[in-house]
Amino acid sequence: MTNPLAPGSLLGKRALVTGSSRGIGAETVGYLATAGASVVVNFRNKEARAQKIVNAITAEGGQAIAVGADLTDSASVEAMFEQAKTTFGGLDILIMNASGGMESGMGEDYAMKLNRDAQVNLLTAALDVLVDGARVVFVTSHQAHFIHTTPTMHEYLPVALSKRAGEDALRAMIPLLEARGIGFTVVSGDMIEGTITATLLERANPGSISARKESAGRLYNVSEFAAEVVLAAVEPVPTDNTRLVGDVSGFVQ
Repeated sequence: MTNPLAPGSLLGKRALVTGSSRGIGAETVGYLATAGASVVVNFRNKEARAQKIVNAITAEGGQAIAVGADLTDSASVEAMFEQAKTTFGGLDILIMNASGGMESGMGEDYAMKLNRDAQVNLLTAALDVLVDGARVVFVTSHQAHFIHTTPTMHEYLPVALSKRAGEDALRAMIPLLEARGIGFTVVSGDMIEGTITATLLERANPGSISARKESAGRLYNVSEFAAEVVLAAVEPVPTDNTRLVGDVSGFVQ
């Protein structure tokens, strides 16, 4: 997909995208860099993939660094932001893309620890690095955003509940952000073809993706959804701080 941002439109801007060594995060950071932003490619344990993205950006004349951080480790998060500040001087855009909870062997509370507690800690720590007037985007799914009114499949329930809890906790911080002119937008999308989550759900519940695709008419792919994420970082903040991407039929609002 063509970059929705104009070339050079983000020159002088600095951005950090969590979980950007692959998937939606990688596409997002690529769009930002191509538009001229200096970017921090964050990874947890995919350093080689992150560095490959950095190399591709710098080869085209852009500025990028790869920084590893476990979002559930506050010291790791603080070190990530410190490196971003040391290298670029601050941040104008924070894309909160990283999430999880379907991994095996991580403990019953891992989803809530990552999708709520770590996200709140991430944004709190970012306040020392984000400039006044910055933009923050939190990426979620319709299955999580509407979980209190629309049931989801059993396999995704812990993730949905924890991501909605994280969204609610972050929304509670909006007055604090607005006091500094920092815009906050939640980007919620339907199932996205080609993501790890979709793959895991299909494996656990065969036919779930095709069934949703049939119901919705079409599903966004990774590049298309990433385009919506970057647009949320530059377009005016919606009055309800929410950008819904894709079909919402079947979801009770």
